[in-house]
Amino acid sequence: MKTAIIIGAGIGGIATAIRLCHKGYLVSVFEANDYPGGKLSAFSLGDYRFDAGPSLFTMPQFVNELFELHGEKPSDFFNYKKKKIACQYFWEDQTQITQFAEQKLFFEEVESKLGVPARVLKKYLDRAKKKFDLTAPLFLEQSLHRLKGFLNTKTLKALIHLNLYEINQNLHSVNARQLKEPHLVQMYDRYATYNGSSPYLTPGIMTLIQHLEQEYGTYVPEGGMEQITASLFELAKRKGVRFFLGEKVNEILLEDKKVIGVKTQNQKLKSDIVLSNMDVFPTYKNLLKGVTPPKKILSQERSSSAVIFYWGIQKTFDQLDLHNIFFSEDYHKEFDAIFNQKTTSDDFTVYVNITSKDVPKDAPKGGENWFVMINTPADHGQDWEEIKNELRKKTIAKLNRMLKVDLNTLIQEEEVLTPPMIQQKTSSHLGALYGSSSNDKMAAFLRHPNFSSEIKNLYFCGGSVHPGGGIPLCLLSAKIVTDLVPVPTIDTEND
Repeated sequence: MKTAIIIGAGIGGIATAIRLCHKGYLVSVFEANDYPGGKLSAFSLGDYRFDAGPSLFTMPQFVNELFELHGEKPSDFFNYKKKKIACQYFWEDQTQITQFAEQKLFFEEVESKLGVPARVLKKYLDRAKKKFDLTAPLFLEQSLHRLKGFLNTKTLKALIHLNLYEINQNLHSVNARQLKEPHLVQMYDRYATYNGSSPYLTPGIMTLIQHLEQEYGTYVPEGGMEQITASLFELAKRKGVRFFLGEKVNEILLEDKKVIGVKTQNQKLKSDIVLSNMDVFPTYKNLLKGVTPPKKILSQERSSSAVIFYWGIQKTFDQLDLHNIFFSEDYHKEFDAIFNQKTTSDDFTVYVNITSKDVPKDAPKGGENWFVMINTPADHGQDWEEIKNELRKKTIAKLNRMLKVDLNTLIQEEEVLTPPMIQQKTSSHLGALYGSSSNDKMAAFLRHPNFSSEIKNLYFCGGSVHPGGGIPLCLLSAKIVTDLVPVPTIDTEND
């Protein structure tokens, strides 16, 4: 039986293991941490449970597909519900917008609160949908680095509509021209942060991101985000995937520019293929001894990172929901600080995620578990202790002002995560959450491919390679790379 070794048990690595197992490989997964999931994991502080990393769940069909691939009914193992409210938005001028999942209700909300006619927003979202429908088969569902993938009628159809993609304009200018109303523009500028980029730099084609959320909705898994990892981890084990948690891979073994296996902290193993779910930067730097890395790809600008406060709050807030955004007053200044000055602005946007709104056991009665995130630059040697302390003070002051509360008296439990800690826990280069940023119109083509053109039988998946970061894209990465891996053939001499 042909063998495959996967380095890293992030969500992309687990999904790839499930797919390779179905394809006929005997799969082993090595993970340096003693738990699976990478960023998509969880922990507890006292009576409060927190999802450590990704907090937004969209396009659940990509999770369901993995169960269905093996003939299982997804709902027997993993359940979720669609949110009626996607997000609550707050501004310093006391404007508040509820982003309803039902489009009609959302359009009515925008028209009544901001005076923007429904037809304006509908036209904008319809245009975003058309971008997605034309480009998804090319950019999200296959490798960008194999010519044969572009020799089809889908490519021709996409090229005919090239002007629709607005790649020569930045996202903010597209939003400002089409939407005009400042609050609404800022709402839709925010989607650049979904791949760790700036709305003032990332190209206008990125309006397709908001289409995905509006079209497919946002969801909450029963038991929290960690259940995505837990259910897929158990599925992989049921199908014969072997996991070696707490066993770090130290080297990918090569012979004549061909993968032959790996060396871990405990053993050497042979394998027909090796697939890295690690960030591509440390994969080259630490695991591929003597291999010249692709400098142009690895020198790309890093995506944003974050400082995250995990607060156990001794109070409930009826005006808040699962996802809540408290905007800064100067968005351009905020992103200029992150990407140009490599610091944080004096005024910044705060994201508050509260899973206990939908998973009551995540907090004790009368309390809430707050995941409080502030976008920051990646780690370039800044004084993160000082930055963390300043962010904490200013975040509390901002939320106190906007919610008319005294948080200092309500925080019962507290933990914090900074970019250096993110790198330490997940091997994400410089603590960047999404690998490279998308602040370049050619960014999609500059991401590392899902295979090595120099080393035979070496493959890559996860947020630092094509098609990008975030749960849906990591799951698509697993599908793309599995399609690239050859169907195993029986070696009659050795098997």
